Amino acid sequence: MATYLRRVDDTIVALATPQGVGAIAVIRLSGKEAIQMANRVFFGKNLEVQASHTIHFGTIRDGDRIIDEVLVSLFVAPHSFTKENVVEISTHGSSYIVNQVLRLLVRQGARPAEPGEFTQRAFLNGQFDLAQAEAVADLIHSDSETSHQAALHQMRGGFSSDIRELREKLIHFASMIELELDFTEEDVEFASRDDLRLLVEKLLRVVEQLISSFDLGNVIKNGVPTVIAGKPNAGKSTLLNALLNEEKALVSDIAGTTRDSIEDEITLGGVVFRFIDTAGLRETTDTIEAMGVSRTREKMKSASLILYLFDLGDTDLVEINRDLNKLENIGVPFIKVANKLDKGNPQFITILKEAHPDTLFISAGKKENLEELKEKILEQVNLDKFRTGNTVVTNIRHFDSLTRTRESLLDVLGGLDQEVSNDFLAMDIRRSLHYLGEITGEITTDDLLANIFSKFCIGK
Repeated sequence: MATYLRRVDDTIVALATPQGVGAIAVIRLSGKEAIQMANRVFFGKNLEVQASHTIHFGTIRDGDRIIDEVLVSLFVAPHSFTKENVVEISTHGSSYIVNQVLRLLVRQGARPAEPGEFTQRAFLNGQFDLAQAEAVADLIHSDSETSHQAALHQMRGGFSSDIRELREKLIHFASMIELELDFTEEDVEFASRDDLRLLVEKLLRVVEQLISSFDLGNVIKNGVPTVIAGKPNAGKSTLLNALLNEEKALVSDIAGTTRDSIEDEITLGGVVFRFIDTAGLRETTDTIEAMGVSRTREKMKSASLILYLFDLGDTDLVEINRDLNKLENIGVPFIKVANKLDKGNPQFITILKEAHPDTLFISAGKKENLEELKEKILEQVNLDKFRTGNTVVTNIRHFDSLTRTRESLLDVLGGLDQEVSNDFLAMDIRRSLHYLGEITGEITTDDLLANIFSKFCIGK
């Protein structure tokens, strides 16, 4: 494993709770001298002789001056998050108190921690692998039930276990083929090529499943951008307000009221959907409105889902069919939503149901059939695979490494088909092992670690 450029032999300190005034704040120390440093400014029990996982009441003092009454939690190495000595000081949440304590500990010799440095030390000290370390950040930022479950599964080693199992099976064959290279003149075969083919084909199936799960994983982690699109006055803003249950968007009978997109989020079935109310789609000579229409089309192209909303009292079948053809050309999944059910002509509704039986009929203004719409929206996200406990890939870095692993495994199969020499076969297997190792951290570079841990918050 490559070593990371940050020093790991000193003691670091940082605020572990969010910045700002709150009821309490937690200041975290980690390093060989963490307990001694805390003990020099803590007045209460002698922290250096206390047991791990104990909490002690006392005061933090700068000389004779009392800064605050605190609770100090002790975690003695290796029984801590970082596997180093860790002290967590719970103070009152005043920013003045926090700054005073931090400055005092820095004067004692502690170094201000950099982003993600506590988790980085946990990784370097073998507390968990790199995929689990990344899951810590995902867990902190999870804002829905599904994103929380996915991050927790990964942090507890579910994904890493799958990757390690794949890698260990491949390592065995790699070592046998490498051994054959030492006995080239004897023409011996330690690794059965038929068995290797069966293994690589099995690994490919697993890797393909993990790669295919990324679309769902991306939805779970980042939410579903959902555009509400349609003509002016179709009721898009009214629908957004009804879904959010608040007056987020301005509603008016005047066509073209919405000139730019308005966004907000709701959670359906444990998945975050980011709804985007857009400018009405129509030809216009109004320069500002035309810019809004152009942005609407761009939003539709980048969306994961489109709610095509039309007014039952102001749209004919020809116009609907024309709009649907345009939507199909965009290539983004969409739901047909007929709005203002209370104003629709019964005969036209019957014709529309026959022509487009999958249309959902609602009244956004009266909040009619909105639950059915929510269920239809949630159906667009296939959570069955996630709910059965299968591993779901949520990280773009892991997706990229798995994609490269697949390419390397396909090269192994190609080499077997062409009966290439052991040198080339071993090279392709080593590449597969390399990319799998990148995921869990068996293979790392300083740049990779710097990129990952720089995205963490300070204090974690």
